[in-house]
Amino acid sequence: MKAAAGDYHMKRLPLWAKKTLPPASLVRGMKTILRGRNLHTVCESARCPNIGECFSKPTAAFMILGDVCTRRCGFCSVDKTTTPHSVDPDEPRNVALTAKELGLKHAVVTSVTRDDLPDYGAGQFALTIRAIKDTIPGITVEALTPDFNGNRTSLAAVLDARPDIFNHNLETVPSLYPVVRPQADYGRSLDVLRYAADCGAMTKSGIMAGLGETAGEVKKTLLDLKDAGCAAVTIGQYLQPTRKSLPVAEYIEPSSFLEYERFGREIGLKRVYSGTFVRSSYNAEVLAGEGLIQNSKEA
Repeated sequence: MKAAAGDYHMKRLPLWAKKTLPPASLVRGMKTILRGRNLHTVCESARCPNIGECFSKPTAAFMILGDVCTRRCGFCSVDKTTTPHSVDPDEPRNVALTAKELGLKHAVVTSVTRDDLPDYGAGQFALTIRAIKDTIPGITVEALTPDFNGNRTSLAAVLDARPDIFNHNLETVPSLYPVVRPQADYGRSLDVLRYAADCGAMTKSGIMAGLGETAGEVKKTLLDLKDAGCAAVTIGQYLQPTRKSLPVAEYIEPSSFLEYERFGREIGLKRVYSGTFVRSSYNAEVLAGEGLIQNSKEA
C-alpha cells in the first residue's frame, strides 16, 4: 500500500525544508494591495512556503473565480467547505490593474476549480488574460488552469485568449490519484495538456514529491508529460499545509530533485525546474524568460 493511503506519523522537518521568512511588513504591503481590489492569490489560499519571498519582490499568482473550490484534493488547503462565490465581473480588470501596479513582466493567473459553472470558469480566464494583455503592452501571461472536466470548448476559450504559457498540473503520479486527487483523472489531465500542445500552446505542468510515490513513478510521469507534448515541468516537495491535509510521507533529498531534473532534460523536456521549494508558479518569470516562450513559437 502506498504511504499516502496508509498510516502516518508526523515527520521532523529537515533543515533543507525550512524557509527563512522576510520582514512581515513586506507581506502586509502586498496583502493591502490585493484586498483593496478584492483579489485572491494561490500563494495565500494554498499556504505556499514561498509567499514571503514572492510578496516581497513583489509578485503573486492571481487566483480568480473566488477562493472556494468545488473539489476536495487531499493536499490542498483552499476552502472546500462553503458555497463558491458568484463570478465577479470586475475581477479581470482588477487583476490587470494590480499586475500593472506591481510592474509585472510575467503574470500567472490560476483559479479554484469551478465544476458548478457551465463553462467551468473558462470565460473568466479568457477575459482576465485579455485584460492583462490590453493593459500592459509586452507582458507575458501564464494560465494555470484546472482540467475544466476535459471540456474542449472551455479549453478552446482559454487558448483563444492566447496565453503565452498554458499550465495544468498533474500534481502527483497516477497511483496516488484516489487519495491525492479523488475527483480528478490522470488520463484526463494528460489529455488537457495534449490538446493544448496540439493547438500550438507552450505547455507546462507540475508535480509534488513526498506523497508516497517512488522515483520510478516520478520518471514515468515525466515520460508521460513528454509524450503529451509538455515543454516544461516543475517538481517540488509536498509540505502539509494544514493538520487536515495529507501528511508528508517522505522528505525528498535535494540530490533526488537534481536527479529528476537531469532525467527530465535527458528525455527531451525543454525545461525542468526541480527542488524542495519549487512550485508551479514559483519563479515562473524565470522559466518564461529563459527563451522558453520564444523557442516554442519558433518550433
